[in-house]
Amino acid sequence: MSTAQRGTTKSGEAWRNWAGNVVSRPVREVTPASVEELTAAVRAAAADGLKVKAVGTGHSFTATAATDGVLIRPQLLTGIRGIDRDKCTVTVEAGTPLKRLNMALAREGLSLTNMGDIMEQTVSGATSTGTHGTGRDSASISAQLKGLELLTAEGELLTCSETENPEIFAAARIGLGALGIVTALTFAVEPVFLLCAREEPMSFDRVTRDFEELYAENEHFEFYWFPHTGNCNTKRNNRSAGPAAPVSKISGFVEDELLSNGLFQVVNSIGRAVPATVPAIAKISSRALSARTYTDIPYKVFTSARRVRFVEMEYAVPRAALVETLRELKSMVDRSDLRISFPVEVRTAPADDITLSTASGRDSAYIAVHVYKGTPYQRYFTEAERIFTAHEGRPHWGKMHTRDAEYFAAAYPRFGEFTALRDRLDPDRLFGNAYLRRVLGD
Repeated sequence: MSTAQRGTTKSGEAWRNWAGNVVSRPVREVTPASVEELTAAVRAAAADGLKVKAVGTGHSFTATAATDGVLIRPQLLTGIRGIDRDKCTVTVEAGTPLKRLNMALAREGLSLTNMGDIMEQTVSGATSTGTHGTGRDSASISAQLKGLELLTAEGELLTCSETENPEIFAAARIGLGALGIVTALTFAVEPVFLLCAREEPMSFDRVTRDFEELYAENEHFEFYWFPHTGNCNTKRNNRSAGPAAPVSKISGFVEDELLSNGLFQVVNSIGRAVPATVPAIAKISSRALSARTYTDIPYKVFTSARRVRFVEMEYAVPRAALVETLRELKSMVDRSDLRISFPVEVRTAPADDITLSTASGRDSAYIAVHVYKGTPYQRYFTEAERIFTAHEGRPHWGKMHTRDAEYFAAAYPRFGEFTALRDRLDPDRLFGNAYLRRVLGD
């Protein structure tokens, strides 16, 4: 087997994303064990007239990584290249799962400043699509990048940072796989710290009335609203001097495994089979989780296991428009005959300077709507998207939406910078696919 063919599977084997809503059939898959093997695979694909896409764990709900050409699997490109304690950075291979990175950093007494709510994704997949958590002052995972390494369509390996190829760095931190294949990432880190998490039920009316106060008083504030009810579950995370007081094994099993995964799977299955039961189930589900407080290292507070499969749409709106947008969404659901069994998730992020970040240039709030896998979602998502776009919403790049390049050209002041850079780095669209044609243009 040649270097370029290492890891190749038989022709026509289907690839599916985590949610199962995206399927593609690449001509071949390649699992390179080094940057040199990756470069050879990209050059071989170009010589064969095939497109190339890299895929992580497939947690995007859009077809960002789908291809009928060559699919690159980065699971052998993993591990920490180096830690610079003076600069407080860590450089990691692109295929490293966030879970492994967080655990390795904790062993070194280090931590990322902020995280999303799951950590199954690869670092390159998470950053390339703009994965984020919630934060008053701390932004997305991509905004924590200090440098990256990018393999271009010409087979050139570029090192990018604020001082080296800065125009590429500004865009490639959330590059959608359109500019090249990310091979390594350098993250800002800090000494590990403790977060105190306070989870508490709260009414929809109180959350929306007091949102600005709750946002201002907490480093990380998020909440879930349960459609067909006036109930929310809130979570406030703030730094703590300690001592650590992790969730007990019994509480963790009951709250996080039995209720949030096991029972939630059952009630969603019932709701899918008998939609009329959803409002009653929602009232029970919204009261199932009790208030609790615990203190632990960051990734154990930010993240949780998500085993119930779903499809999702999420939009970022200006933070000042959140309450009005959310009230419109609730009013739409209340007026309709829709039956929504999944809670609506609300988070925030400060403005950043990444070209195609959903928080680029503005403080943002995120509203995510979900539907249990196998349940019709089109009408709900269409109505939600109508509301989000009326408030200058920007869809998450890895979550379902119907927007196109014309919309994004108006939504992102620097959209033209990104597409011009793409023309320069990949004029022949070696890294293109149907999704990128829709959202970026030809």
